[in-house]
Amino acid sequence: MNPIAKQLNQTLSGTRIPELLSDFGRRLYFPRGVVAQTAEAARGAHRFNATVGMATDGSEPLYLDSIRSLIPHLTPEEIFTYAPTGGLPELRSRWRDEIAAKNPSLRGPASLPMVTSGLTHGITVAADLFVDRGDLVIVPDLFWGNYRLIVEERRQARLDTVPFYDANGGLGVSALEAALNELPAGGKAVLVLNFPNNPTGYTPTTSEMGALADVLRAAAGRGVNLVVICDDAYFGLFFESESCRESLFAYLADADERLLAVKVDGATKENYVWGFRIGFLTFAARGLTDEHFAALEQKVMGAVRSSVSSSSMLAQSLLLRAMRAGTFGAEQEANLAAIAERYRRVRAILDARAGDGGPLQPLPFNSGYFLTLRVAGGNAEVLRQELLRRRGVGTISVSDDYLRVAFSTVASADLEALFEEIYAVAREVAGGS
Repeated sequence: MNPIAKQLNQTLSGTRIPELLSDFGRRLYFPRGVVAQTAEAARGAHRFNATVGMATDGSEPLYLDSIRSLIPHLTPEEIFTYAPTGGLPELRSRWRDEIAAKNPSLRGPASLPMVTSGLTHGITVAADLFVDRGDLVIVPDLFWGNYRLIVEERRQARLDTVPFYDANGGLGVSALEAALNELPAGGKAVLVLNFPNNPTGYTPTTSEMGALADVLRAAAGRGVNLVVICDDAYFGLFFESESCRESLFAYLADADERLLAVKVDGATKENYVWGFRIGFLTFAARGLTDEHFAALEQKVMGAVRSSVSSSSMLAQSLLLRAMRAGTFGAEQEANLAAIAERYRRVRAILDARAGDGGPLQPLPFNSGYFLTLRVAGGNAEVLRQELLRRRGVGTISVSDDYLRVAFSTVASADLEALFEEIYAVAREVAGGS
């Protein structure tokens, strides 16, 4: 093992983090190579800096005017240079302030968010750090399919599911509690929980979120080592008053020394910049200090350095400039209002169809970009193909039983026609099956 990794592990000793790290996570470190030496030179090389692999004229990077002219409001340094491995410091600080403002229940220390190349990369880095071959990773039975690639193929762990809903259409807290109760003291599990949920578009109520946190806290309290990855990709897209407006991360940040909360979020959906690929990774657990967070940061930087090297400087610069602007919050609210209007329109359309006895049954939803329809007879993939082939309507089948519909991508005026097509073809498919 590299001596730097050994030192980082020594720093983390005395906490529960060593019991949670994967073998790869224990071996990760940020090398004192080109990037580290370049950063040191940037602070002290007052005559010449012959370190980084860039081309400059001595004062600013060389660039092509055909590219520079497209981005007139940023400096060349904001466009063309490499970003720090952990992300722009000011952007990280501003994102931490955003987390605190949106999660007033957040208590206890948390790390400074680290920039990743999108939320998928953030989840992958978290899995690299904490998921070993054969580890148990628990997700709801309605989950984003990319989890399977990350957990089962990349990390070769065991993906186990629990029912997302209970019998009354609420969050299946009891099912998760039963699964956790089967784990022995001293055992380890990783959970990936995503609210608002993809594909269902469901966010727990405040009472459900509290109950979920209690179950996780109780499992850690009886000796189970837990890593809870809070996938907050759609955070903020809340449309009903009963939906919990805070991240599960806020409930877990100071829950127990055996429970590491990992918040994976980003600008992708929150700030409507899907192609920027800017995510953030934040850690919290009771008893962790700034020294411990710094050690985890070095391991994250090692994971970033060994995969994407660093995230886009241009995307970070654009996001940071926007966050400095006085109109940033109002612009977000305007977009949220547009999506909320589509949500209310979909809700009215489906309410009008309630009780029609057809082959489609909407699952409970209250937030995010999506809703999911249960398809009678396990014909979801057939329905998807028929909608696309015969009606030119694109949807997503989830296993054999569910069809996901993204109302966020369809104009409000077209939603009635969209669901008319879906229900009509569903009846035809059901009649022919």
